[in-house]
Amino acid sequence: MKFRDGYWEIRSGVRPLNLWSNVDGNAADGVLSLWTTNHRLSRPGERVLGIPLITTEFSSPMTDVIHVRMYHHKGAARRGPALDLPADRAVRIDEGPESRTLWTGEGALRAAVDKDSWGVSFYRGGKALTSISGRNSGHFTVEGEGAYMVQYLSIAVGEAIYGLGERFTPFVKNGQTVDIWNEDGGTASEQAYKNIPFYLSGRGYGVLVNSPGRVSFEIGSEVVSAVQFSVPGEVIDYYVIGGDSLKDVVSNYTALTGRPALPPAWSFGLWLSTSFTTDYDEKTVTHFVDGMAERNIPLRVFHFDCFWMKGCRWVDFEWDKEQFPDPAGMLRRLHDRGLAICVWINPYVAQKSPLFDEGMAKGYLLKRPNGDVWQWDRWQPGMALVDFTNPAAAAWFAGKLKGLLDIGVDCFKTDFGERIPVDAAYYDGSDPQKMHNYYTYLYNKTVFELLEQERGKGEAVVFARSAAAGCQKFPLHWGGDCAATYESMAETLRGGLSLALTGFGFWSHDISGFESTATADLFKRWCAFGLLSSHSRLHGNQSYRVPWNFDDEASDVLRFFTELKCRLMPYLWAKAVESHSRGLPLLRAMVLEFPDDPGCAYLDRQYLLGDSLLAAPVFSPEGDVDYYLPAGRWTNILSGELTDSRGGWRRERHNYFSLPLLARPNSVIPLGNNAARPDYDYAEGICFHVFELADGQSVTAPVYNISGGLECSFTVSRRGQEYTVRNTGAVKPWTLLLRSVHAAGVVIEGGGSVSAAADTPEGLFVQG
Repeated sequence: MKFRDGYWEIRSGVRPLNLWSNVDGNAADGVLSLWTTNHRLSRPGERVLGIPLITTEFSSPMTDVIHVRMYHHKGAARRGPALDLPADRAVRIDEGPESRTLWTGEGALRAAVDKDSWGVSFYRGGKALTSISGRNSGHFTVEGEGAYMVQYLSIAVGEAIYGLGERFTPFVKNGQTVDIWNEDGGTASEQAYKNIPFYLSGRGYGVLVNSPGRVSFEIGSEVVSAVQFSVPGEVIDYYVIGGDSLKDVVSNYTALTGRPALPPAWSFGLWLSTSFTTDYDEKTVTHFVDGMAERNIPLRVFHFDCFWMKGCRWVDFEWDKEQFPDPAGMLRRLHDRGLAICVWINPYVAQKSPLFDEGMAKGYLLKRPNGDVWQWDRWQPGMALVDFTNPAAAAWFAGKLKGLLDIGVDCFKTDFGERIPVDAAYYDGSDPQKMHNYYTYLYNKTVFELLEQERGKGEAVVFARSAAAGCQKFPLHWGGDCAATYESMAETLRGGLSLALTGFGFWSHDISGFESTATADLFKRWCAFGLLSSHSRLHGNQSYRVPWNFDDEASDVLRFFTELKCRLMPYLWAKAVESHSRGLPLLRAMVLEFPDDPGCAYLDRQYLLGDSLLAAPVFSPEGDVDYYLPAGRWTNILSGELTDSRGGWRRERHNYFSLPLLARPNSVIPLGNNAARPDYDYAEGICFHVFELADGQSVTAPVYNISGGLECSFTVSRRGQEYTVRNTGAVKPWTLLLRSVHAAGVVIEGGGSVSAAADTPEGLFVQG
């Protein structure tokens, strides 16, 4: 929301209360407080009567995080909901002659506050990160709308801003207006399903606005040298987050808001959906599963979309008995074929559903202020919404889902959760404006915790579309309703990269697009992108997305990339464990790993899968792809081709079984021995591929079992032409491939010994 008319003037109908002079300040109990007026004080201690004061409090919940709370009038009733964040702690505050400094830790993020005229700057080490523009920030009253609290944080020359959720607009957010407000808007507009009030700066810090409701951001779009953000009311609350690197900033953000649970290893396999069609039954499902098996395409999860229930009754959680007369038997037969089962749900209850009368009688449905059940006809006729602020309603909803788990369902696609009314009355008195975004947090939390309770931690996974801050704790999320075009494939990747920078570790999308049906060309290109994502699903709305419906080659392409992903699972699983423990995403924007390379700042058509594998999907029917390689010797893991880059662009043409998929120099990528499923013993017969290890360097590859426990760890070090391998943990047969290395000496330390070694065209193979 813009408040200014250009830079010098304020818009008509807007009355500002800006920050000019500090009337008082003190430090007590780990909180640094300022009382500031919009009046120019001519001398310290000048008597002030009849003028407003704005209070600003600085505190810290953890190292490298500063909590800022600014308010005009603080007496307003505090209505929930509120983000689940840790309490502040005692910190050191230094008193200087001209300023006070709050420290979050030695050498970590700190805030320096001027004692007299307003001025606040944030530093880490000797580097200034950002500052609050006091003469712009403050309290604004807008005629006909009410009060807003507004902050302007400076952005420097060349500083790029990222994040704010899964946004399909340009990847770098400078110049954009972004409203944090969940909408069911597809992937081709400024609306988003997953709005997160956190942005990441390429300068090495992040900002989380602590509000579950609407937050409006102007990113260099009102004042070009500032990020402005505003919230309605008399209080604004936010956190400035630092770290040694951009990855550390994201890690600190997830330490604050919650880190992703570790999804089950089976969920990383290929998912196949019935698609959003009415024409399917058990015979159809069996035909799909048989077709995949006949073509030797590894399939791990089968998903039943909406019409496993009868239309106009969503949701009643009852199988359509005409199409599925024996659901428990059908699910058992699918389980016997090695498949996990997912079914579609949403939090809405149609009037025709038996659950409507039950929920209305028990007070479990969201109400209007006059006590009526809140209803409308968009999506399902007469539909109501479950009121998850009522613990009994949440338990009731979960109880219905438990019945599905009892007959063999393994997980749920938690669709919708964006079109939440703001004229409703919640059971616990929550503010409906704040609940619009936060509703999906309670919805997904309810379902995820049921799965943890019934299936156990490590076995819970949802497939969610909507999200709010903190929802990364309940993986996984998919990109929503994209179209069957190359443009939509590219916008899908942009959205995923932005979401990942706001702490979401696991993400998927509809391979070949949801809307319409892709050409065979696009389907095959999207297969590579889809299987080189953390999670991979075939789904659409007008046709079945089985590969043989496209052309004869599509099955071969899908098999190739599905098998590649299965073999990559020791690497991907280690990165999944890292996401769970450190909050780092599997899908990584290039800038996250190469923040000091200016060539990476705007890249949004390529990414790193984990920290060591660069992927550049092909976005053209001709097979042409332009991508950027940071400096170093990179190896295409499909072709073995070496590229010695000084940091620059490349143009290549690829067939359907290829794309730029390059291993980073000084990296080790473990490959498993099983191409038929994603969940297996990763340490058995593993092969560690070591890429371009520089003299004096060492690399480590941890290998985890499918429960997330450390099975073993291989460290490879180089000194001159001699390589040392240290194996810790369980000792099983293993192979080491030193890529592009010939006739080098290898010394084994720790468990095991060399049983064979041979030079090959790929490099030196060592077996132990």
